[in-house]
Amino acid sequence: MPDLSYRAVEMPESPIRKLIPFAEDAKKRGITVYHLNIGQPDIETPAGALDAVHNSEITVLEYSHSAGIESFRNELSHYYRKNKIDVSKDDILVTTGGSEAIFFALMCCLNPGDEIIIPEPFYTNYNGFAVAAGVKIVPVTTHIENGFALPEIEKFNEKITTLTKAILICNPNNPTGYLYSRKELDLLSELVRDKNLYLLADEVYREFCYDGAEFLSVMNLKGAEENVVMLDSISKRYSMCGARIGTLVTRNKKIKQAALKYAQARLSPPTFGQIAGKAAISTPESYFTKVLKEYSGRRNLLVDMLNNMDGVQCPVPKGAFYAMARLPIDDSDKFCRWLLEKFNHNGRTVMLAPATGFYATKGLGKDEVRIGYVLNIDSLKNAMQCLQQGLKQYSCNTIIEESSSC
Repeated sequence: MPDLSYRAVEMPESPIRKLIPFAEDAKKRGITVYHLNIGQPDIETPAGALDAVHNSEITVLEYSHSAGIESFRNELSHYYRKNKIDVSKDDILVTTGGSEAIFFALMCCLNPGDEIIIPEPFYTNYNGFAVAAGVKIVPVTTHIENGFALPEIEKFNEKITTLTKAILICNPNNPTGYLYSRKELDLLSELVRDKNLYLLADEVYREFCYDGAEFLSVMNLKGAEENVVMLDSISKRYSMCGARIGTLVTRNKKIKQAALKYAQARLSPPTFGQIAGKAAISTPESYFTKVLKEYSGRRNLLVDMLNNMDGVQCPVPKGAFYAMARLPIDDSDKFCRWLLEKFNHNGRTVMLAPATGFYATKGLGKDEVRIGYVLNIDSLKNAMQCLQQGLKQYSCNTIIEESSSC
């Protein structure tokens, strides 16, 4: 039997999804599972987006332009300008989800064997995209003690070699919820200009910034226009994860033309997703005001309940809708599986994402989990009560295994 490709062998499992079989088995046993492992909000998709699909008069579902439907790109440019990002339709390439935008950016900006510096913990699928592109991730570690703030710029300098071609950030950050300050972004801008690097920025969560915090796009970093590629998606903004529509945005014409060749190879992004995405841009501001208030309340509840548990540490996220928590456990992969296989509290349990998969440095994240506050307040309360009881029982079981007493 022929061997698999080395890329197939090295492709990592998703730490967000790999425990799904255990969750499904728990449900078959009659256990209610609170899914806090994945960024799938329970917020309703704007009605206008769904209506646009329902009321479509399409009789032949054709390919769209490889760069995306022109009228959609026009609307996207209006959306970005409204959010103080001055770009035209010609700076925008519509992709099949933000995932494809990230992959296109890696394929266009880096050669196999090149290195990309990423603050860790980072969105776990960056690992998979890097493997597929033959790119090596070089991590710069952030720490829970200071809320996962960007390390000093010298830490980035120390990682730069002749193979370094880019830096990738996620702002606001998935999985930590950290929001980059203007000063931090200015320092990164100066660095990529001085070292002639690309700055790739995943800005999917720009609408979700809390406590009056200001979001700054990398597209507004003066002097770095040729260095910057912005990666975006409608999935979280409009709670439309299944639409699979993202964007690659850059003023660098060479990158845009190169990305278009990859887009042509995959033919076109989903037509109905673009129709829904175009209509969603007209969503009234009141929708976002309500959603932001809801997420802010969920965040506050989650963080308060976590930090009131014995041995748990959770910084307050400034953006997105995730929190990273340090738990009094030995192995987050083992613990998250145990919650689904062996534990329930009044017929309920909680599904979390082990943090090990969000790090490139082996051994990190073994006492951390990512928690998405994507469920309503009542469900979050129940989930955190399950977690609190689970930690107590897991700790007791560990003591029994080690000393035969609890």
